[in-house]
This record gives sequence, C-alpha cells and structure tokens, in this order.
Amino acid sequence: MSGRSSAGVRSASATLVAVSDISTTGTDAARTVNAVKVYGKGDTAVTALDGISVEFGRGEFTAIMGPSGSGKSTLLHCLAGLDTLTSGEIFIGDTELGSLSEKNLTLLRRERVGFIFQAYNLVPTLNAEDNITLPLAIAGRKADPEAFDDVVDSMKLRERLSHRPAELSGGQQQRVAAARALVSRPEIIFADEPTGNLDSKSGLELLAFMRKAVDEKNQTIVMVTHDPGGASHADRVVFLGDGKVVHEVTEPTTEAVFEVMKSLGN
Repeated sequence: MSGRSSAGVRSASATLVAVSDISTTGTDAARTVNAVKVYGKGDTAVTALDGISVEFGRGEFTAIMGPSGSGKSTLLHCLAGLDTLTSGEIFIGDTELGSLSEKNLTLLRRERVGFIFQAYNLVPTLNAEDNITLPLAIAGRKADPEAFDDVVDSMKLRERLSHRPAELSGGQQQRVAAARALVSRPEIIFADEPTGNLDSKSGLELLAFMRKAVDEKNQTIVMVTHDPGGASHADRVVFLGDGKVVHEVTEPTTEAVFEVMKSLGN
C-alpha cells in the first residue's frame, strides 16, 4: 500500500476498470462464483443477486456501493455466511460456505470472520470491555493483550471500558462494535454501513481506524456504504446494479465515486 496517510486520504487519481478486465490473483480472502439469491417464488420472486462473480483480495479494503435495492447488503450477508445463496458459490479463503454444516459454518464465522453492524448489536448488560471480548470468550479464547490494547487505544475507548452501552454515545457504541470485530484479527471483516448512524467526526475516526487495520495489520475489510467520502478510504469500490456488478473503481476519490453513483441513478 502506498500514497495515503493514516487517515486514508488518497492522492492518486481514480481509475475506472471494466468488469471484464478484473482478474483473479489467487490471493483472495473471499470470492463469489455465479452467486444468485432469489427471495420468494413465482410471480412474487425477487432476484437480489443475479450471477455475481467477484473477488476480494487479502489485505485490501473494498467498498460495495449501489442504488437502493441493488443487492449490496444481500451480497455482504451472504459473503459473511449470515444468509445462503439460491445457487452459486461463496468462498472464505479456500473454504466454500455451501459445503459446510450449520455447526461448521458457525465455527467459521466465529474463528475467521468479523462483522460490524450498523445497529451495533451490543449486549446491554455487558460493559464495553466484555462486549469487545465476547466472541473470543464464546470461543474459549482470551484476547491477545497487545491486540486488545492496540484496538482500544486506537478507538479511544480506554476510559469507557467499564461503561455499558446505555452509558455510551452512538459513536462510542459503534467503536466498541468495530473493536469487537477487529480484536481477534480475523481473516476478513464485513462492515454494513458502519458510519450510517454516526456524526461526521465519529465516522471519519472509524474509517481512519479501519484504514489503519488494513495498512498496518494487513487485515481485509469489505464495507457496504452509501457515502462517496467513506468509500474513498477504500482501495477499490465495487458498484452493483440490479443484482449485478456493473462498475469497479480503483484508487477511488470522493468525486470519482460520486460520478459513478450519479450515472447509476443514485
């Protein structure tokens, strides 16, 4: 990675890449092959994903964007194993999710995947520290002290570890949710509109931390967002339209992302 500050500000110009030119490098953290997701049957059937094949490289930050109803959240949830495909395949590393039993899928999500929800999904009776370490505790593991301290200090949560969610601001709750996803250093982190409920300052702080996790810890992040400014923190932006991949931008700038979104009718 090069040409960016710790806050993820880009100086490089944006490049629009045709979908047909996207190549597979063999170093994917996740990928889909002809992914189809249909809700309902017959006349009421809705195709949310329509044969999507896309790769997400290790150690990269990818944003997924598109108009409402384009399938971006469905794609993210299927990638994370929170929903299943109607047909096609999804891989985390070399593991195809459809081949796993429910138990093994649960274990994969616990051991190899992190998820940052827009709605935080914190346990109200636990303090911030226990919420951060909860997935590790469920897995019978303890947080690595160095990783825990790094996440807590980077997210400016040191003085809030003893507070329960009701005692935290919205921005602090989202930072706890992000710390929970990042503390175990999973193979890949999925984030669904992580700045959607935050003020601009808190949102920028979270995006800067996610950028740092990719640049300094070589973590992989896939984020759904509607915000061109947020997407500009990523290495690439994948655009969906009507359940298909329709564009991709590398080295994104806010302006370049906005122009593509405008062309897609958003």
